Amino acid sequence: MMITASIVLYKTSMAELEKVCHSLLQEDIFSKIIIVDNSPDDRLKNVIRNRKIEYIFVGKNLGYGAAHNIAIRKILNQSEYHLALNTDIFFAPGVIPKIIAYFKKHPKTGLLLPKVLNLRGEVQYLAKLLPTPSNLIIRLFLPENILKEKRKRYQLAFNGYNTTIEAPCLSGCFMFFRTEALKKVGLFDERFFLYAEDFDLSRRIHEHYETIYYPKVAITHYHHRHSYKSARMMMIHMVNTIRYFNKWGWFYDPQRWKTNKRILQELDYKLKLKSKLEALKPSKKKRKVS
Repeated sequence: MMITASIVLYKTSMAELEKVCHSLLQEDIFSKIIIVDNSPDDRLKNVIRNRKIEYIFVGKNLGYGAAHNIAIRKILNQSEYHLALNTDIFFAPGVIPKIIAYFKKHPKTGLLLPKVLNLRGEVQYLAKLLPTPSNLIIRLFLPENILKEKRKRYQLAFNGYNTTIEAPCLSGCFMFFRTEALKKVGLFDERFFLYAEDFDLSRRIHEHYETIYYPKVAITHYHHRHSYKSARMMMIHMVNTIRYFNKWGWFYDPQRWKTNKRILQELDYKLKLKSKLEALKPSKKKRKVS
């Protein structure tokens, strides 16, 4: 059985690269790790020296999905499972074996995301419904205390994030694939330079396989959120979001309606919302009759 991984670099810090590679190499599980460097120079080439690591210098910034595709094409007909991950990820020993064990036990699973924590140990809500335009407008431009119930519904946060569930939209920070699924649906759509490529690929895999949020193991994600700190990155985020909806539909998207309805029904969303609202109601005390 061959298990592979790919990392995409762009002006990545040496410390960050060392940390993610340490996580991947701490157990003898990965047959090959391919690093694709989109940076303007190859100064990161010799940061990690290991026989399992292949370094590919591109010489220009191709984008996140396109760079991962370079790696995936090299292993697609050899590897059984492939992990495409960000550099701002680290995890403890034991995570990868448990994920592989889940894949083996559940042959219909095509894509898996574990529980993702921030540096404070808080859960990041990265398993979602298929997005609507309003979901992404709320996420990008409104404060987090606005339309909280709508956010929770979209992020499936009402479910508690402690049980294994199927979610049609999984974050690109840590995408563990059954390579059979990639052969069937194709690789990252290279029209998406950065952002929304994970939404698109998750959705395509979900049409044929189970896309699973698996909280029995956890990873840590720095979550740089560059688009919230840089006007240029925000523009890139917006452009690629527009491309996503141009591809799948803005307001008319029957597949999105059907998929999201099914997921919410499976998670008993209305029952949980009703239960929560009932708990918030003030209790009625009987008046004493004098």
